[in-house]
This record gives sequence, C-alpha cells and structure tokens, in this order.
Amino acid sequence: MENLHSEIALFLTFIVSFVITYLSIPTIVRVARQKNFFDNPCHRRSHVRQIPTLGGVAIFAGFTVAAGLFMNKYFFGENIYILSLQYVLVACIIMFFIGLKDDIQAIAPHKKLLGQIVAALILIIPGNLGFTSLHGFFGINEFGSAIVSMFLTLFVIIVIINSLNLIDGIDGLASSIGILITLFFGSWFFISGNEACCLISIAILGALLGFFRFNVSNDQFKIFMGDTGSMLVGLLLAVQVIMFNELNKDIGNTAFFISSSPAVSFAVFIIPLFDTIRVFIIRMSRGRSPFVADKNHLHHCILKLGFTHVQSTLLIVFVNIFFIAMALCLQNIDIHLLLLIILGLATILSLYLEKMVKKNGNLLNKKDKTNNE
Repeated sequence: MENLHSEIALFLTFIVSFVITYLSIPTIVRVARQKNFFDNPCHRRSHVRQIPTLGGVAIFAGFTVAAGLFMNKYFFGENIYILSLQYVLVACIIMFFIGLKDDIQAIAPHKKLLGQIVAALILIIPGNLGFTSLHGFFGINEFGSAIVSMFLTLFVIIVIINSLNLIDGIDGLASSIGILITLFFGSWFFISGNEACCLISIAILGALLGFFRFNVSNDQFKIFMGDTGSMLVGLLLAVQVIMFNELNKDIGNTAFFISSSPAVSFAVFIIPLFDTIRVFIIRMSRGRSPFVADKNHLHHCILKLGFTHVQSTLLIVFVNIFFIAMALCLQNIDIHLLLLIILGLATILSLYLEKMVKKNGNLLNKKDKTNNE
C-alpha cells in the first residue's frame, strides 16, 4: 500500500466510497421500513409520503471505509495536516451517532449542538485544524491568539454543519450542493498538488454520488440523508474549507494560489450560508425564534413558482456555480469589495425571487376568485 501511486489511491477511494454507499442503501431502506423509521409528511415538509431518513448511514459507511483504507503514511508524507486527519474519523463517528439518534428519536437542539461542539473541538485541539489567518479581511492577517483562532474555527464549523442541515428540504438539494462544493475543493486540492487533502474530498464525493441516485428517485428505495447525513457532510465540508483557506495563506504555499480565499469560500457556500442568514432575518422580523422551522427557504420559494424538486435543485446548483465562477474571476480585487458584491447580488436575487413568488400567489388568488364566481 505504501508504494501505491497517489492518483490510483484517489481513484480507488472514490470507487470504494461510491460502491459501499450505493449497495448499502437498499438494505437500509428495508430495515427502515421494518422498524418504521420514516420522515412523515407535515406542514413543514415538501414530500407527501413516508420516506426513510437513514441515508446518512450509507454515506457514513462509504466515507469512513474508503478514507480509512487509503489513509496511510506514504500517501500523506509530511503534510501539515497529517495530525488532523486521524481525528476526522473520530469527529465523524460523533456526528454519526448524534445524527442517528435524532433521525430515530428526536433529541433536543442543545444536545445536538453539544455533540457538534465536541466533534469540532476534537478536530481543532488534538487534530490541530484551524484558521490562523483572515487573509487581510478587516485588516487581519495572522492571528496573535490561539484562543481567537479556536473560537473562529469552532464558529465556522458549527455554522456550516447547521446551514447544510437547514437546506436539506427538497430532493437532491443538500447532496447536490455537497457534491458541488466537494468537487470545487477536491479539484483545487488535486491541481495544487495536495493529494492528502484531496482524499477527504474524493471519499465524501463518492459517498454523495452513491446516495444521490436514491435521493432523487421515486422508486421503492427512495431515501433522505436525515440529520445523520447532513451533519456528517456539513462537518466534512467545513474541514475542506479550513484546509483551503490555510493552504492559501501565502502565495508560496501552493501551486495554484487563490486570492481573497475567505470571500471565495463564501461564494462556494453561498446557498447554505445566505439562505440561513435570510431565513433567520425573516423569522426574527416576524417576532419568531430563528430556530423554529418554516417554509421560507429559497427552495420553498422556488417550489411555489411551480418548479419540481429536481428542477428547483438544478436551478439552485446553477446559481451556486455562477457565484463560484464570479468569485474566481474577481478574486484579485479587494477582499471586502468582493464579499460586498457577493452579498449584494445574492440579496438582489433573493428579493427578486420573493417578488416573483408574491406575484405568482396573487395571480393564483385572482384565478381562484374568478373560478369561484
């Protein structure tokens, strides 16, 4: 194994992750039916029939087996992240059991948050994973305090985990966004010569692709990823974005340097992050708790315009791709200006979508009134 070429190792990682996830889902669906582990339709849901919610179990199995098989000394060499990678699996196991418990029997939000914090701290403290620079954002480059670095890293991990969980509301959306983000980071790691970091991306990419086919289907094996999957994938996306930003601290660190990487990272995560900010603002403006679920997410708005789940997912993914491409093209401008452009454009598109939903709703009301007359 130590003489295995890195490209072959990456290929095998993908194959193992995909095959394990793909083949395990039919069995998981059968068990879920036997044990009555379903996500039942309600006013907050977009589906109309009972769907098993244990897709995260398959994703976890595919990722951990594939990553564990090819995580060896030769492959990682003297990479700066060698100490953190062994703790990724430990953090994933914690996320797995917290999510599984919530998918089977709902647990209190503060208990889920506590589990997320524990998993994040394992990555940060013994795993030696964290932000050490803001790349000039707010005039800050290197952090002078390890405590500040720890709290910023903890905050980012928790936000990403929960933002991905919040967009997991229609078929294929969370997995598609996860695939897109992982493809971006994995491709960058690979062409920059950071195959060690790329392995994590490849392992989760294979698992997500294996899951995606069943998530968007309408056959007997349709399944949701549940909290088990969304929290696990969110954690792994957070690991990738931290690696991405750390490797782009200095132009000499990598063969393919990305300027303004924090702003570019925000563009990569624009859908989950902006949608989370947006729904929190809407809920608080209406005097409600920002943590009480509703149907004000971007994907719900698009569904109200008459799009199907798959069409809505594709539209959102294309919008995310546009933001990534735009950020890459504008990466050399001032980081504050780039972030302002990203947030401004996202706000304009969001307001336009809300206007279209309101207009569509008014037309439907007029039509119903005319028919009743």
